[in-house]
Parts: sequence; structure tokens; C-alpha cells
Amino acid sequence: MISISNKVVKKQHNFWNNILFHPTDAVEDSWGKCILDKVAEDKCAKTVRVYTMFEDIVYIDMDGQLQYDFRTNDLRLDYLVEKGFDLLLAYAAMPDCIAKSVIDKTSVSFNKTRYKGKMFNTSPPTDYALWEEVCYQYTKHIVERYGIETVSKWKMQCFNEPDISCFFMSSLPKTETAERLKEYCKLYEAFAKGIRRVSDEIKIGGPSLALYYEEFLRPWLNFVKNNNLKLDFISFHNYGCLGFYEASKLGVNALNVDNHFNKHQNVMNVINECGFEDTSIIVDEWGAAGGGFKNKTQVPELIFRETEVFAAYFAKLIYRHINSDYNIEILMICLSGQHEMTEEFTGFRGFFTLNNIAKPIYNAHALAAKLKENLLEYRVENENLYVIPTKDDEDNFAVLLSYSSDDFEEDLPVIEETVKFDCEMENKEVTVWCIDKENTNPYRLYERMGIEIPTAEEISILKEEGKLKPIAQLKGANEIKIKLSSNATYLITVSEE
Repeated sequence: MISISNKVVKKQHNFWNNILFHPTDAVEDSWGKCILDKVAEDKCAKTVRVYTMFEDIVYIDMDGQLQYDFRTNDLRLDYLVEKGFDLLLAYAAMPDCIAKSVIDKTSVSFNKTRYKGKMFNTSPPTDYALWEEVCYQYTKHIVERYGIETVSKWKMQCFNEPDISCFFMSSLPKTETAERLKEYCKLYEAFAKGIRRVSDEIKIGGPSLALYYEEFLRPWLNFVKNNNLKLDFISFHNYGCLGFYEASKLGVNALNVDNHFNKHQNVMNVINECGFEDTSIIVDEWGAAGGGFKNKTQVPELIFRETEVFAAYFAKLIYRHINSDYNIEILMICLSGQHEMTEEFTGFRGFFTLNNIAKPIYNAHALAAKLKENLLEYRVENENLYVIPTKDDEDNFAVLLSYSSDDFEEDLPVIEETVKFDCEMENKEVTVWCIDKENTNPYRLYERMGIEIPTAEEISILKEEGKLKPIAQLKGANEIKIKLSSNATYLITVSEE
């Protein structure tokens, strides 16, 4: 029995419906817009993180003066704003015209270049005053275009993963964090000064850290504190395990939410010890496992990204965050590698397959977006059930629950449970959604059909399977029976007819 009380425990803001959309310049293209249109329609993301892509904006004229061409940037941001998203803008990469090196570049992918033949300049600037000016001019432009009332709701972030060679100072060995730290401190200081020249209302932060929490985060936070720099939020990335090889080496299962929270706690320890315990936390990239540009060809285990397992992981992740003491403002799933798909169900990070078939992880986001702001008291007997019961101030309920073992194995018995609501249900309508092996699961249907290369007709069938549809609608029912198999995720809503 799962008993849902009408008693409110606390207010709970939705921190989980946010995305990193990558590559940023896919916002210009039909396939990228198709994804963002659907995300906006289903209210699956409040905040979208993209790069400013300064390489498309900044140049030096014949007189040696910095100049700016914001046309492409404006097309991207206009579209995102039109769709109703708030933005987290990562101020990156270094424009060639002010970079110390024009050969310190990476593709940050398995291809020879990034999307559209571009590269990422990882170099520090020749002069940090120039970097400050770029940050100032860009911020000034977006405030003039969108207004301070809008831009003050956004977040501005200095660079991306400056602690690793993929994104900062790629000519240095990967483990040379001290030199990267030294330069990043200057980078952040100039970034902060440039933005504050426009307005103190704009929220800024960093360092969007990848790995080095002790060696990089601690001294950087001390630098920020000692120099009295503005810091509205601290951002870092958290992948449950960086990869299945790493998990094997450590003797743990890669798909275990404990891995995610052990890392999170380590970061929080550093943040708290440095005196930033009241600063907002943004996990601006998360995933159940790393390997952003890997797929099932390189790592067969990554097929979980196509199945009900990832949906159950997400539900449990929300549950664990809600029941922790972390001061988390935003949690952003990373959608990257999606432009490198060449077939359906590849195991890349993404909400949709090559032909826009919705994956279970997308529909889990759509379900979680229906949760309300009041967290309720409840009782449950099964330790493998993770329940998030909520309601709004008009007594409309939304309960998200998932059923999984610690390692998301297929090792739990199929069970029947009764969800009981402790409220008057006479004029209420109950709706039940489900993601499991049999419901809202295109990949499992693809397996059952024995498809190799899907035809247009088969793609149409799989698209229909990926559409989120209720499995039951009841009237006036206080008790709802549900069938749970390993890694099933349900949402039950109760509202006025």
C-alpha cells in the first residue's frame, strides 16, 4: 500500500526540468528546432543552457579594433526566448582574434571538428582586458535587446569545464590543473568585471567544473572570496560514473544513484568548508554515466539511455535530491552527441532518436514537469519504491513513483500495489501514466518486432509508441491499483473533472 496524505510537508520548487542543449548552433536548424519545439510544448524545460559561441561574434577590423556581429547569436537567442525558456549562457569559447594561441583548439567530439566544421579555442586571451571587454559588450547587447527584467532572470557562466584540456588550455597535459586554475581565476575576474559594468542585477557564476573538486574548486572559491568577486551560483557537472570502464575499475555498478550522490557530497563538502554554504548550486550537466560522445557501438551498456532504466534513474535522482539537504537551484540533463546519430536507438545522450522518436527519458521529463509545488506526507512499505507525492493549492495531486533496485537490474519481482489518497475524491478525475517495458517504450517495441533497419511504416509505429498517453482514467477512485515491474515509472494525477 502507498498511502498519500493531504498534509503538506514543505514547498518544493521544480529544479529538475532543465536542459543543456548541444550543439548550440543546432538551434538554427530544423532538427534542433523540432526538439526544442516539443520540449517547450510539453514544458519539459524551464532553463536551457547554451554557449555564447564568441567565435561567431567577435573579430578585429582593419584598424585593430574589436568589432561584433551579433546576427547569428540573435537568431539563436530570439528563438529560445520566443519559446519561453530562461537561459544559462556559458561565455565561451575564446575568439581567435584575442586568443594567445590559434592552434589550441579541440573538436570536443569523435569527429575531426565540432558541428558545422567548427573548433573550440581553448586558449587564454592575450590580454584579460580584451576578454573583459568582450564579456561587457556581449552582456550590454543582450540587455539592450531583451531588457534587464528578462536578462536578470537568466544566469551567466564563465566558460565550460576549465579544469580539463577539452575546453581550456588543451596544449597542457590533462593533469596540469594548477596552471589552468591560475589562468581561470583571471578569466573569471575579468568576466565578472565586464558583466558588472552592465548591471549588478545579472546573476553570474562558475566554474562549470568537470572533475577536480579539491585541486581546482577549493582554491578557486578562496580566490573569489579573497578578491570579493561576485558569485551568485556555483556550477559543476555530475555523471554517476564517468564511464563503465571507470565503474569496473572501481568495483561498482555504473548505474547506481549512490555514485552520483557520493560525488555531489564531496563537492558540497568543499563548498561548505570554503564558506559558500548559502550559495545556489547549479548542476549544469548531469547524466547517469559519462561518455557524452560514445554510443552503444563503443560501449554496449549505454543502451540504457534508450530504455525505461534511464527514466527510473531520473525519478530516483529527483527523489534523492528532494530528500537531501543540498541547496540545489537547477539540475540540467546534458543533451549532447545527438547531432552524431546515424541510426535509431544508438545509445547517445538525447531525448529523441534520429527520426524524432521520443525516448523514455524524454517522457520521464514530461511526467516530472506535472509535479506540483507542495510536497506531501506519505507512507510506503516497499523499500524499492520511490515516491514523490505533490499537490497544488487547489488540491490537484500529482504523484511520481518508480520501482527499482539499487543497480537498476532486472532483479525485482513483478508486484501489484495500491495507491490510496487521503482526500475526498467524489468529483475528481484520476489519470495514470506509465513508462515500463510494455508502455511508452519504443526501444522495447523495436526489440519485440525484431527490426534491424526500420522502414517508414515501422518508424511511424515507433513514434506512436513514444507518445505519452494515459494508460487509465478513472473517476472518483480513492484507490488505484498499479502493476510494477523492474524500473517502472508512474505518474498519477488527481484533478477536478
